[in-house]
Amino acid sequence: MIIQPPYLKKGDKIAIVCPAKKLPKSIDSAISVLKSWGLEVIIGKSVYAEENQFAGSDVLRAADLQTFLDDPLIKGIIAGRGGYGTIRIIDELDFTNFVKNPKWLIGFSDITVLLSHLFAAYNTQSMHAQMPYTFHDSTIDALTSLKKALFGDKNVYEYESDFKNKAGDCTGTLVGGNLTLLCMLQGSVSEMNFDDKILFLEDVGEHEYSIDRMLRMLKRAGKLAKLKGLIIGAFNEIEPEQIPFGQSADEVIWALVKEYDYPVCFNFPSGHIDNNMTMVVGAEVELKIETNKVNFKYL
Repeated sequence: MIIQPPYLKKGDKIAIVCPAKKLPKSIDSAISVLKSWGLEVIIGKSVYAEENQFAGSDVLRAADLQTFLDDPLIKGIIAGRGGYGTIRIIDELDFTNFVKNPKWLIGFSDITVLLSHLFAAYNTQSMHAQMPYTFHDSTIDALTSLKKALFGDKNVYEYESDFKNKAGDCTGTLVGGNLTLLCMLQGSVSEMNFDDKILFLEDVGEHEYSIDRMLRMLKRAGKLAKLKGLIIGAFNEIEPEQIPFGQSADEVIWALVKEYDYPVCFNFPSGHIDNNMTMVVGAEVELKIETNKVNFKYL
Protein backbone atom coordinates (compact mmCIF):
# COMPACT_ATOMS: atom_id res chain seq x y z
CA MET A 1 0.00 0.00 0.00
CA ILE A 2 1.29 3.45 -0.92
CA ILE A 3 1.51 5.82 2.05
CA GLN A 4 0.22 9.36 1.63
CA PRO A 5 1.46 11.82 4.27
CA PRO A 6 -1.19 14.08 5.84
CA TYR A 7 -1.92 17.20 3.84
CA LEU A 8 -0.97 20.50 5.44
CA LYS A 9 -3.34 22.97 7.02
CA LYS A 10 -2.92 26.56 8.11
CA GLY A 11 -0.72 26.84 11.19
CA ASP A 12 1.36 23.76 10.33
CA LYS A 13 5.14 23.89 10.46
CA ILE A 14 7.25 23.41 7.33
CA ALA A 15 11.04 23.18 7.55
CA ILE A 16 13.55 24.39 4.97
CA VAL A 17 16.82 22.48 4.69
CA CYS A 18 19.63 22.32 2.12
CA PRO A 19 20.71 18.69 1.62
CA ALA A 20 22.99 19.55 -1.30
CA LYS A 21 24.56 22.78 -2.56
CA LYS A 22 24.70 26.03 -0.62
CA LEU A 23 22.35 28.89 -1.37
CA PRO A 24 23.97 31.68 -3.43
CA LYS A 25 21.18 34.16 -2.73
CA SER A 26 18.56 35.08 -0.18
CA ILE A 27 15.33 33.08 -0.03
CA ASP A 28 13.51 35.62 2.15
CA SER A 29 10.87 36.22 -0.55
CA ALA A 30 10.16 32.47 -0.73
CA ILE A 31 9.85 32.32 3.04
CA SER A 32 7.31 35.12 2.82
CA VAL A 33 5.33 33.15 0.22
CA LEU A 34 5.18 30.08 2.47
CA LYS A 35 4.11 32.24 5.40
CA SER A 36 1.40 33.83 3.24
CA TRP A 37 -0.04 30.34 2.80
CA GLY A 38 -0.56 30.20 6.56
CA LEU A 39 2.46 28.01 7.30
CA GLU A 40 4.99 28.45 10.10
CA VAL A 41 8.43 28.30 8.50
CA ILE A 42 11.34 26.72 10.41
CA ILE A 43 14.83 27.39 9.05
CA GLY A 44 17.34 24.55 9.27
CA LYS A 45 21.01 25.03 10.18
CA SER A 46 22.06 23.99 6.68
CA VAL A 47 20.23 26.88 5.01
CA TYR A 48 22.91 29.44 5.84
CA ALA A 49 25.84 27.01 6.16
CA GLU A 50 28.74 26.77 3.71
CA GLU A 51 31.52 24.30 3.04
CA ASN A 52 33.01 24.64 -0.42
CA GLN A 53 30.10 23.96 -2.81
CA PHE A 54 27.89 22.48 -0.14
CA ALA A 55 25.44 23.83 2.44
CA GLY A 56 27.76 22.79 5.24
CA SER A 57 29.51 19.48 5.76
CA ASP A 58 27.91 16.13 4.98
CA VAL A 59 27.56 15.59 8.73
CA LEU A 60 25.80 18.92 9.26
CA ARG A 61 23.42 18.47 6.32
CA ALA A 62 22.48 14.94 7.34
CA ALA A 63 21.95 15.96 10.98
CA ASP A 64 19.84 18.94 9.93
CA LEU A 65 17.54 16.83 7.76
CA GLN A 66 17.44 14.11 10.43
CA THR A 67 16.20 16.62 13.00
CA PHE A 68 13.14 17.41 10.93
CA LEU A 69 12.53 13.83 9.82
CA ASP A 70 12.29 12.95 13.53
CA ASP A 71 10.19 15.91 14.67
CA PRO A 72 6.47 14.98 14.64
CA LEU A 73 5.50 18.67 14.74
CA ILE A 74 7.09 19.28 11.34
CA LYS A 75 4.50 18.44 8.68
CA GLY A 76 6.61 19.15 5.59
CA ILE A 77 10.28 19.49 4.63
CA ILE A 78 11.21 21.51 1.55
CA ALA A 79 14.71 21.62 0.13
CA GLY A 80 16.08 25.13 -0.29
CA ARG A 81 17.75 24.09 -3.54
CA GLY A 82 19.26 21.12 -5.36
CA GLY A 83 22.63 21.13 -7.10
CA TYR A 84 24.66 18.16 -5.94
CA GLY A 85 25.15 16.45 -2.60
CA THR A 86 22.05 14.56 -1.46
CA ILE A 87 23.51 11.21 -2.54
CA ARG A 88 26.41 11.88 -0.14
CA ILE A 89 24.09 11.83 2.89
CA ILE A 90 21.19 9.52 1.97
CA ASP A 91 22.74 6.45 3.62
CA GLU A 92 23.33 8.35 6.87
CA LEU A 93 19.64 9.10 7.37
CA ASP A 94 17.40 7.08 9.69
CA PHE A 95 13.77 6.98 8.58
CA THR A 96 12.46 5.04 11.62
CA ASN A 97 10.60 8.00 13.11
CA PHE A 98 9.58 9.27 9.67
CA VAL A 99 7.78 5.99 8.97
CA LYS A 100 5.83 6.44 12.23
CA ASN A 101 4.90 10.02 11.29
CA PRO A 102 5.17 10.44 7.50
CA LYS A 103 5.45 13.98 6.17
CA TRP A 104 5.85 15.61 2.78
CA LEU A 105 9.33 16.01 1.34
CA ILE A 106 9.48 18.56 -1.46
CA GLY A 107 12.05 19.45 -4.09
CA PHE A 108 13.39 18.52 -7.51
CA SER A 109 16.65 18.08 -9.42
CA ASP A 110 19.21 16.60 -6.95
CA ILE A 111 16.37 16.09 -4.46
CA THR A 112 15.22 13.26 -6.74
CA VAL A 113 17.51 11.15 -4.53
CA LEU A 114 15.21 11.67 -1.56
CA LEU A 115 11.98 11.36 -3.56
CA SER A 116 13.10 8.11 -5.15
CA HIS A 117 14.36 6.70 -1.86
CA LEU A 118 11.08 7.41 -0.07
CA PHE A 119 9.07 5.60 -2.72
CA ALA A 120 11.52 2.72 -3.25
CA ALA A 121 12.27 1.96 0.39
CA TYR A 122 9.14 3.16 2.20
CA ASN A 123 6.37 3.28 -0.44
CA THR A 124 5.73 6.89 0.58
CA GLN A 125 4.59 9.79 -1.58
CA SER A 126 6.57 13.01 -2.00
CA MET A 127 6.51 16.12 -4.19
CA HIS A 128 8.67 17.01 -7.18
CA ALA A 129 8.14 20.76 -7.10
CA GLN A 130 9.57 24.26 -6.94
CA MET A 131 12.02 25.03 -4.14
CA PRO A 132 12.64 28.34 -2.32
CA TYR A 133 15.69 28.97 -4.54
CA THR A 134 13.43 28.83 -7.61
CA PHE A 135 10.36 30.61 -6.16
CA HIS A 136 11.50 34.05 -7.36
CA ASP A 137 11.62 32.97 -11.02
CA SER A 138 8.57 30.71 -10.83
CA THR A 139 5.29 31.23 -12.62
CA ILE A 140 2.26 31.82 -10.46
CA ASP A 141 0.75 28.61 -11.85
CA ALA A 142 3.72 26.51 -10.68
CA LEU A 143 3.61 27.97 -7.16
CA THR A 144 -0.16 27.56 -7.05
CA SER A 145 0.25 23.90 -8.02
CA LEU A 146 2.57 23.42 -5.03
CA LYS A 147 0.18 25.15 -2.65
CA LYS A 148 -2.75 23.07 -3.90
CA ALA A 149 -0.76 19.85 -3.62
CA LEU A 150 0.39 20.63 -0.07
CA PHE A 151 -3.14 21.43 1.09
CA GLY A 152 -4.77 18.46 -0.66
CA ASP A 153 -6.42 20.11 -3.68
CA LYS A 154 -6.22 18.02 -6.84
CA ASN A 155 -4.24 19.59 -9.67
CA VAL A 156 -5.21 19.26 -13.33
CA TYR A 157 -2.70 20.20 -16.04
CA GLU A 158 -3.60 20.82 -19.67
CA TYR A 159 -1.18 22.03 -22.33
CA GLU A 160 -0.26 21.79 -26.00
CA SER A 161 2.97 20.06 -27.02
CA ASP A 162 5.22 21.44 -29.75
CA PHE A 163 6.75 18.01 -30.34
CA LYS A 164 4.40 15.33 -31.69
CA ASN A 165 3.12 13.02 -28.93
CA LYS A 166 2.22 9.34 -29.11
CA ALA A 167 -1.52 9.38 -28.42
CA GLY A 168 -3.28 7.21 -25.86
CA ASP A 169 -4.87 7.16 -22.42
CA CYS A 170 -3.58 5.55 -19.24
CA THR A 171 -3.97 5.60 -15.48
CA GLY A 172 -1.42 4.52 -12.93
CA THR A 173 1.08 5.41 -10.23
CA LEU A 174 3.33 8.37 -11.02
CA VAL A 175 7.09 7.94 -10.55
CA GLY A 176 10.15 9.73 -11.87
CA GLY A 177 12.24 12.85 -11.55
CA ASN A 178 15.63 13.95 -12.82
CA LEU A 179 17.02 11.51 -15.39
CA THR A 180 20.65 11.78 -14.25
CA LEU A 181 19.81 11.07 -10.62
CA LEU A 182 17.45 8.22 -11.46
CA CYS A 183 20.30 6.62 -13.41
CA MET A 184 22.75 7.17 -10.54
CA LEU A 185 20.36 5.35 -8.18
CA GLN A 186 20.08 2.19 -10.29
CA GLY A 187 21.13 -0.91 -8.36
CA SER A 188 20.73 0.77 -4.96
CA VAL A 189 18.05 0.57 -2.27
CA SER A 190 16.83 3.97 -3.57
CA GLU A 191 16.02 2.67 -7.06
CA MET A 192 12.37 3.04 -8.07
CA ASN A 193 10.57 0.22 -9.82
CA PHE A 194 9.16 1.67 -13.06
CA ASP A 195 7.13 -1.40 -14.08
CA ASP A 196 3.42 -0.67 -14.61
CA LYS A 197 3.98 2.97 -13.64
CA ILE A 198 3.65 6.30 -15.42
CA LEU A 199 7.21 7.64 -15.60
CA PHE A 200 8.13 11.32 -15.88
CA LEU A 201 11.63 12.51 -16.74
CA GLU A 202 13.42 15.87 -16.90
CA ASP A 203 17.00 17.13 -16.95
CA VAL A 204 19.10 20.23 -17.47
CA GLY A 205 22.48 21.07 -18.93
CA GLU A 206 23.10 17.64 -20.46
CA HIS A 207 24.32 17.19 -24.03
CA GLU A 208 22.18 15.14 -26.39
CA TYR A 209 24.74 12.32 -26.35
CA SER A 210 24.51 12.16 -22.55
CA ILE A 211 20.71 11.95 -22.69
CA ASP A 212 21.04 9.24 -25.33
CA ARG A 213 23.53 7.33 -23.17
CA MET A 214 21.39 7.47 -20.01
CA LEU A 215 18.21 6.43 -21.81
CA ARG A 216 20.04 3.56 -23.52
CA MET A 217 21.29 2.41 -20.13
CA LEU A 218 17.73 2.33 -18.79
CA LYS A 219 16.47 0.65 -21.94
CA ARG A 220 19.14 -2.07 -21.89
CA ALA A 221 18.29 -2.71 -18.23
CA GLY A 222 14.63 -3.25 -19.19
CA LYS A 223 13.46 -0.19 -17.28
CA LEU A 224 11.48 1.35 -20.15
CA ALA A 225 9.72 -1.73 -21.53
CA LYS A 226 6.85 -2.13 -19.04
CA LEU A 227 5.65 1.43 -18.46
CA LYS A 228 2.00 2.45 -18.60
CA GLY A 229 2.94 5.84 -19.96
CA LEU A 230 5.90 8.18 -20.37
CA ILE A 231 5.94 11.92 -19.63
CA ILE A 232 8.87 13.90 -20.99
CA GLY A 233 9.38 17.21 -19.24
CA ALA A 234 11.94 19.91 -19.94
CA PHE A 235 15.37 18.94 -21.23
CA ASN A 236 16.85 22.40 -21.41
CA GLU A 237 20.08 24.44 -21.28
CA ILE A 238 21.75 22.05 -23.71
CA GLU A 239 25.04 23.62 -24.83
CA PRO A 240 25.78 23.29 -28.56
CA GLU A 241 28.70 21.00 -29.38
CA GLN A 242 31.42 21.67 -31.93
CA ILE A 243 30.23 18.63 -33.90
CA PRO A 244 26.39 18.44 -33.67
CA PHE A 245 24.83 15.24 -32.37
CA GLY A 246 22.20 15.35 -35.09
CA GLN A 247 19.09 14.92 -32.92
CA SER A 248 17.33 17.16 -30.42
CA ALA A 249 16.72 15.80 -26.92
CA ASP A 250 13.10 15.00 -27.80
CA GLU A 251 14.20 13.24 -30.99
CA VAL A 252 16.73 11.19 -29.02
CA ILE A 253 14.05 10.08 -26.57
CA TRP A 254 11.45 9.36 -29.25
CA ALA A 255 13.87 7.17 -31.22
CA LEU A 256 14.44 5.02 -28.13
CA VAL A 257 10.82 4.58 -26.99
CA LYS A 258 8.71 4.67 -30.17
CA GLU A 259 8.67 0.87 -30.40
CA TYR A 260 6.72 0.52 -27.15
CA ASP A 261 2.92 0.41 -26.99
CA TYR A 262 2.39 2.98 -24.23
CA PRO A 263 1.48 6.65 -24.81
CA VAL A 264 4.23 9.26 -24.66
CA CYS A 265 3.95 13.04 -24.26
CA PHE A 266 6.60 15.72 -24.67
CA ASN A 267 7.16 19.29 -23.44
CA PHE A 268 5.38 18.58 -20.13
CA PRO A 269 5.69 21.57 -17.75
CA SER A 270 8.10 19.90 -15.32
CA GLY A 271 11.79 20.43 -14.72
CA HIS A 272 14.31 23.27 -14.53
CA ILE A 273 11.87 25.82 -15.93
CA ASP A 274 9.81 28.65 -14.48
CA ASN A 275 6.59 26.69 -15.03
CA ASN A 276 7.71 23.63 -13.04
CA MET A 277 4.38 22.12 -12.03
CA THR A 278 4.13 19.94 -8.94
CA MET A 279 4.32 16.19 -9.56
CA VAL A 280 3.32 13.96 -6.63
CA VAL A 281 5.53 10.89 -6.75
CA GLY A 282 3.48 7.83 -5.83
CA ALA A 283 0.10 9.41 -6.61
CA GLU A 284 -2.51 7.83 -8.87
CA VAL A 285 -2.97 9.90 -12.01
CA GLU A 286 -4.85 9.87 -15.30
CA LEU A 287 -3.05 10.82 -18.50
CA LYS A 288 -4.87 11.56 -21.76
CA ILE A 289 -2.59 12.25 -24.70
CA GLU A 290 -3.52 13.48 -28.16
CA THR A 291 -1.05 14.30 -30.95
CA ASN A 292 -0.38 17.78 -29.59
CA LYS A 293 -2.64 18.04 -26.53
CA VAL A 294 -2.21 16.61 -23.04
CA ASN A 295 -4.55 16.34 -20.06
CA PHE A 296 -3.07 15.19 -16.75
CA LYS A 297 -5.04 14.92 -13.53
CA TYR A 298 -4.75 13.41 -10.07
CA LEU A 299 -7.32 10.79 -9.13
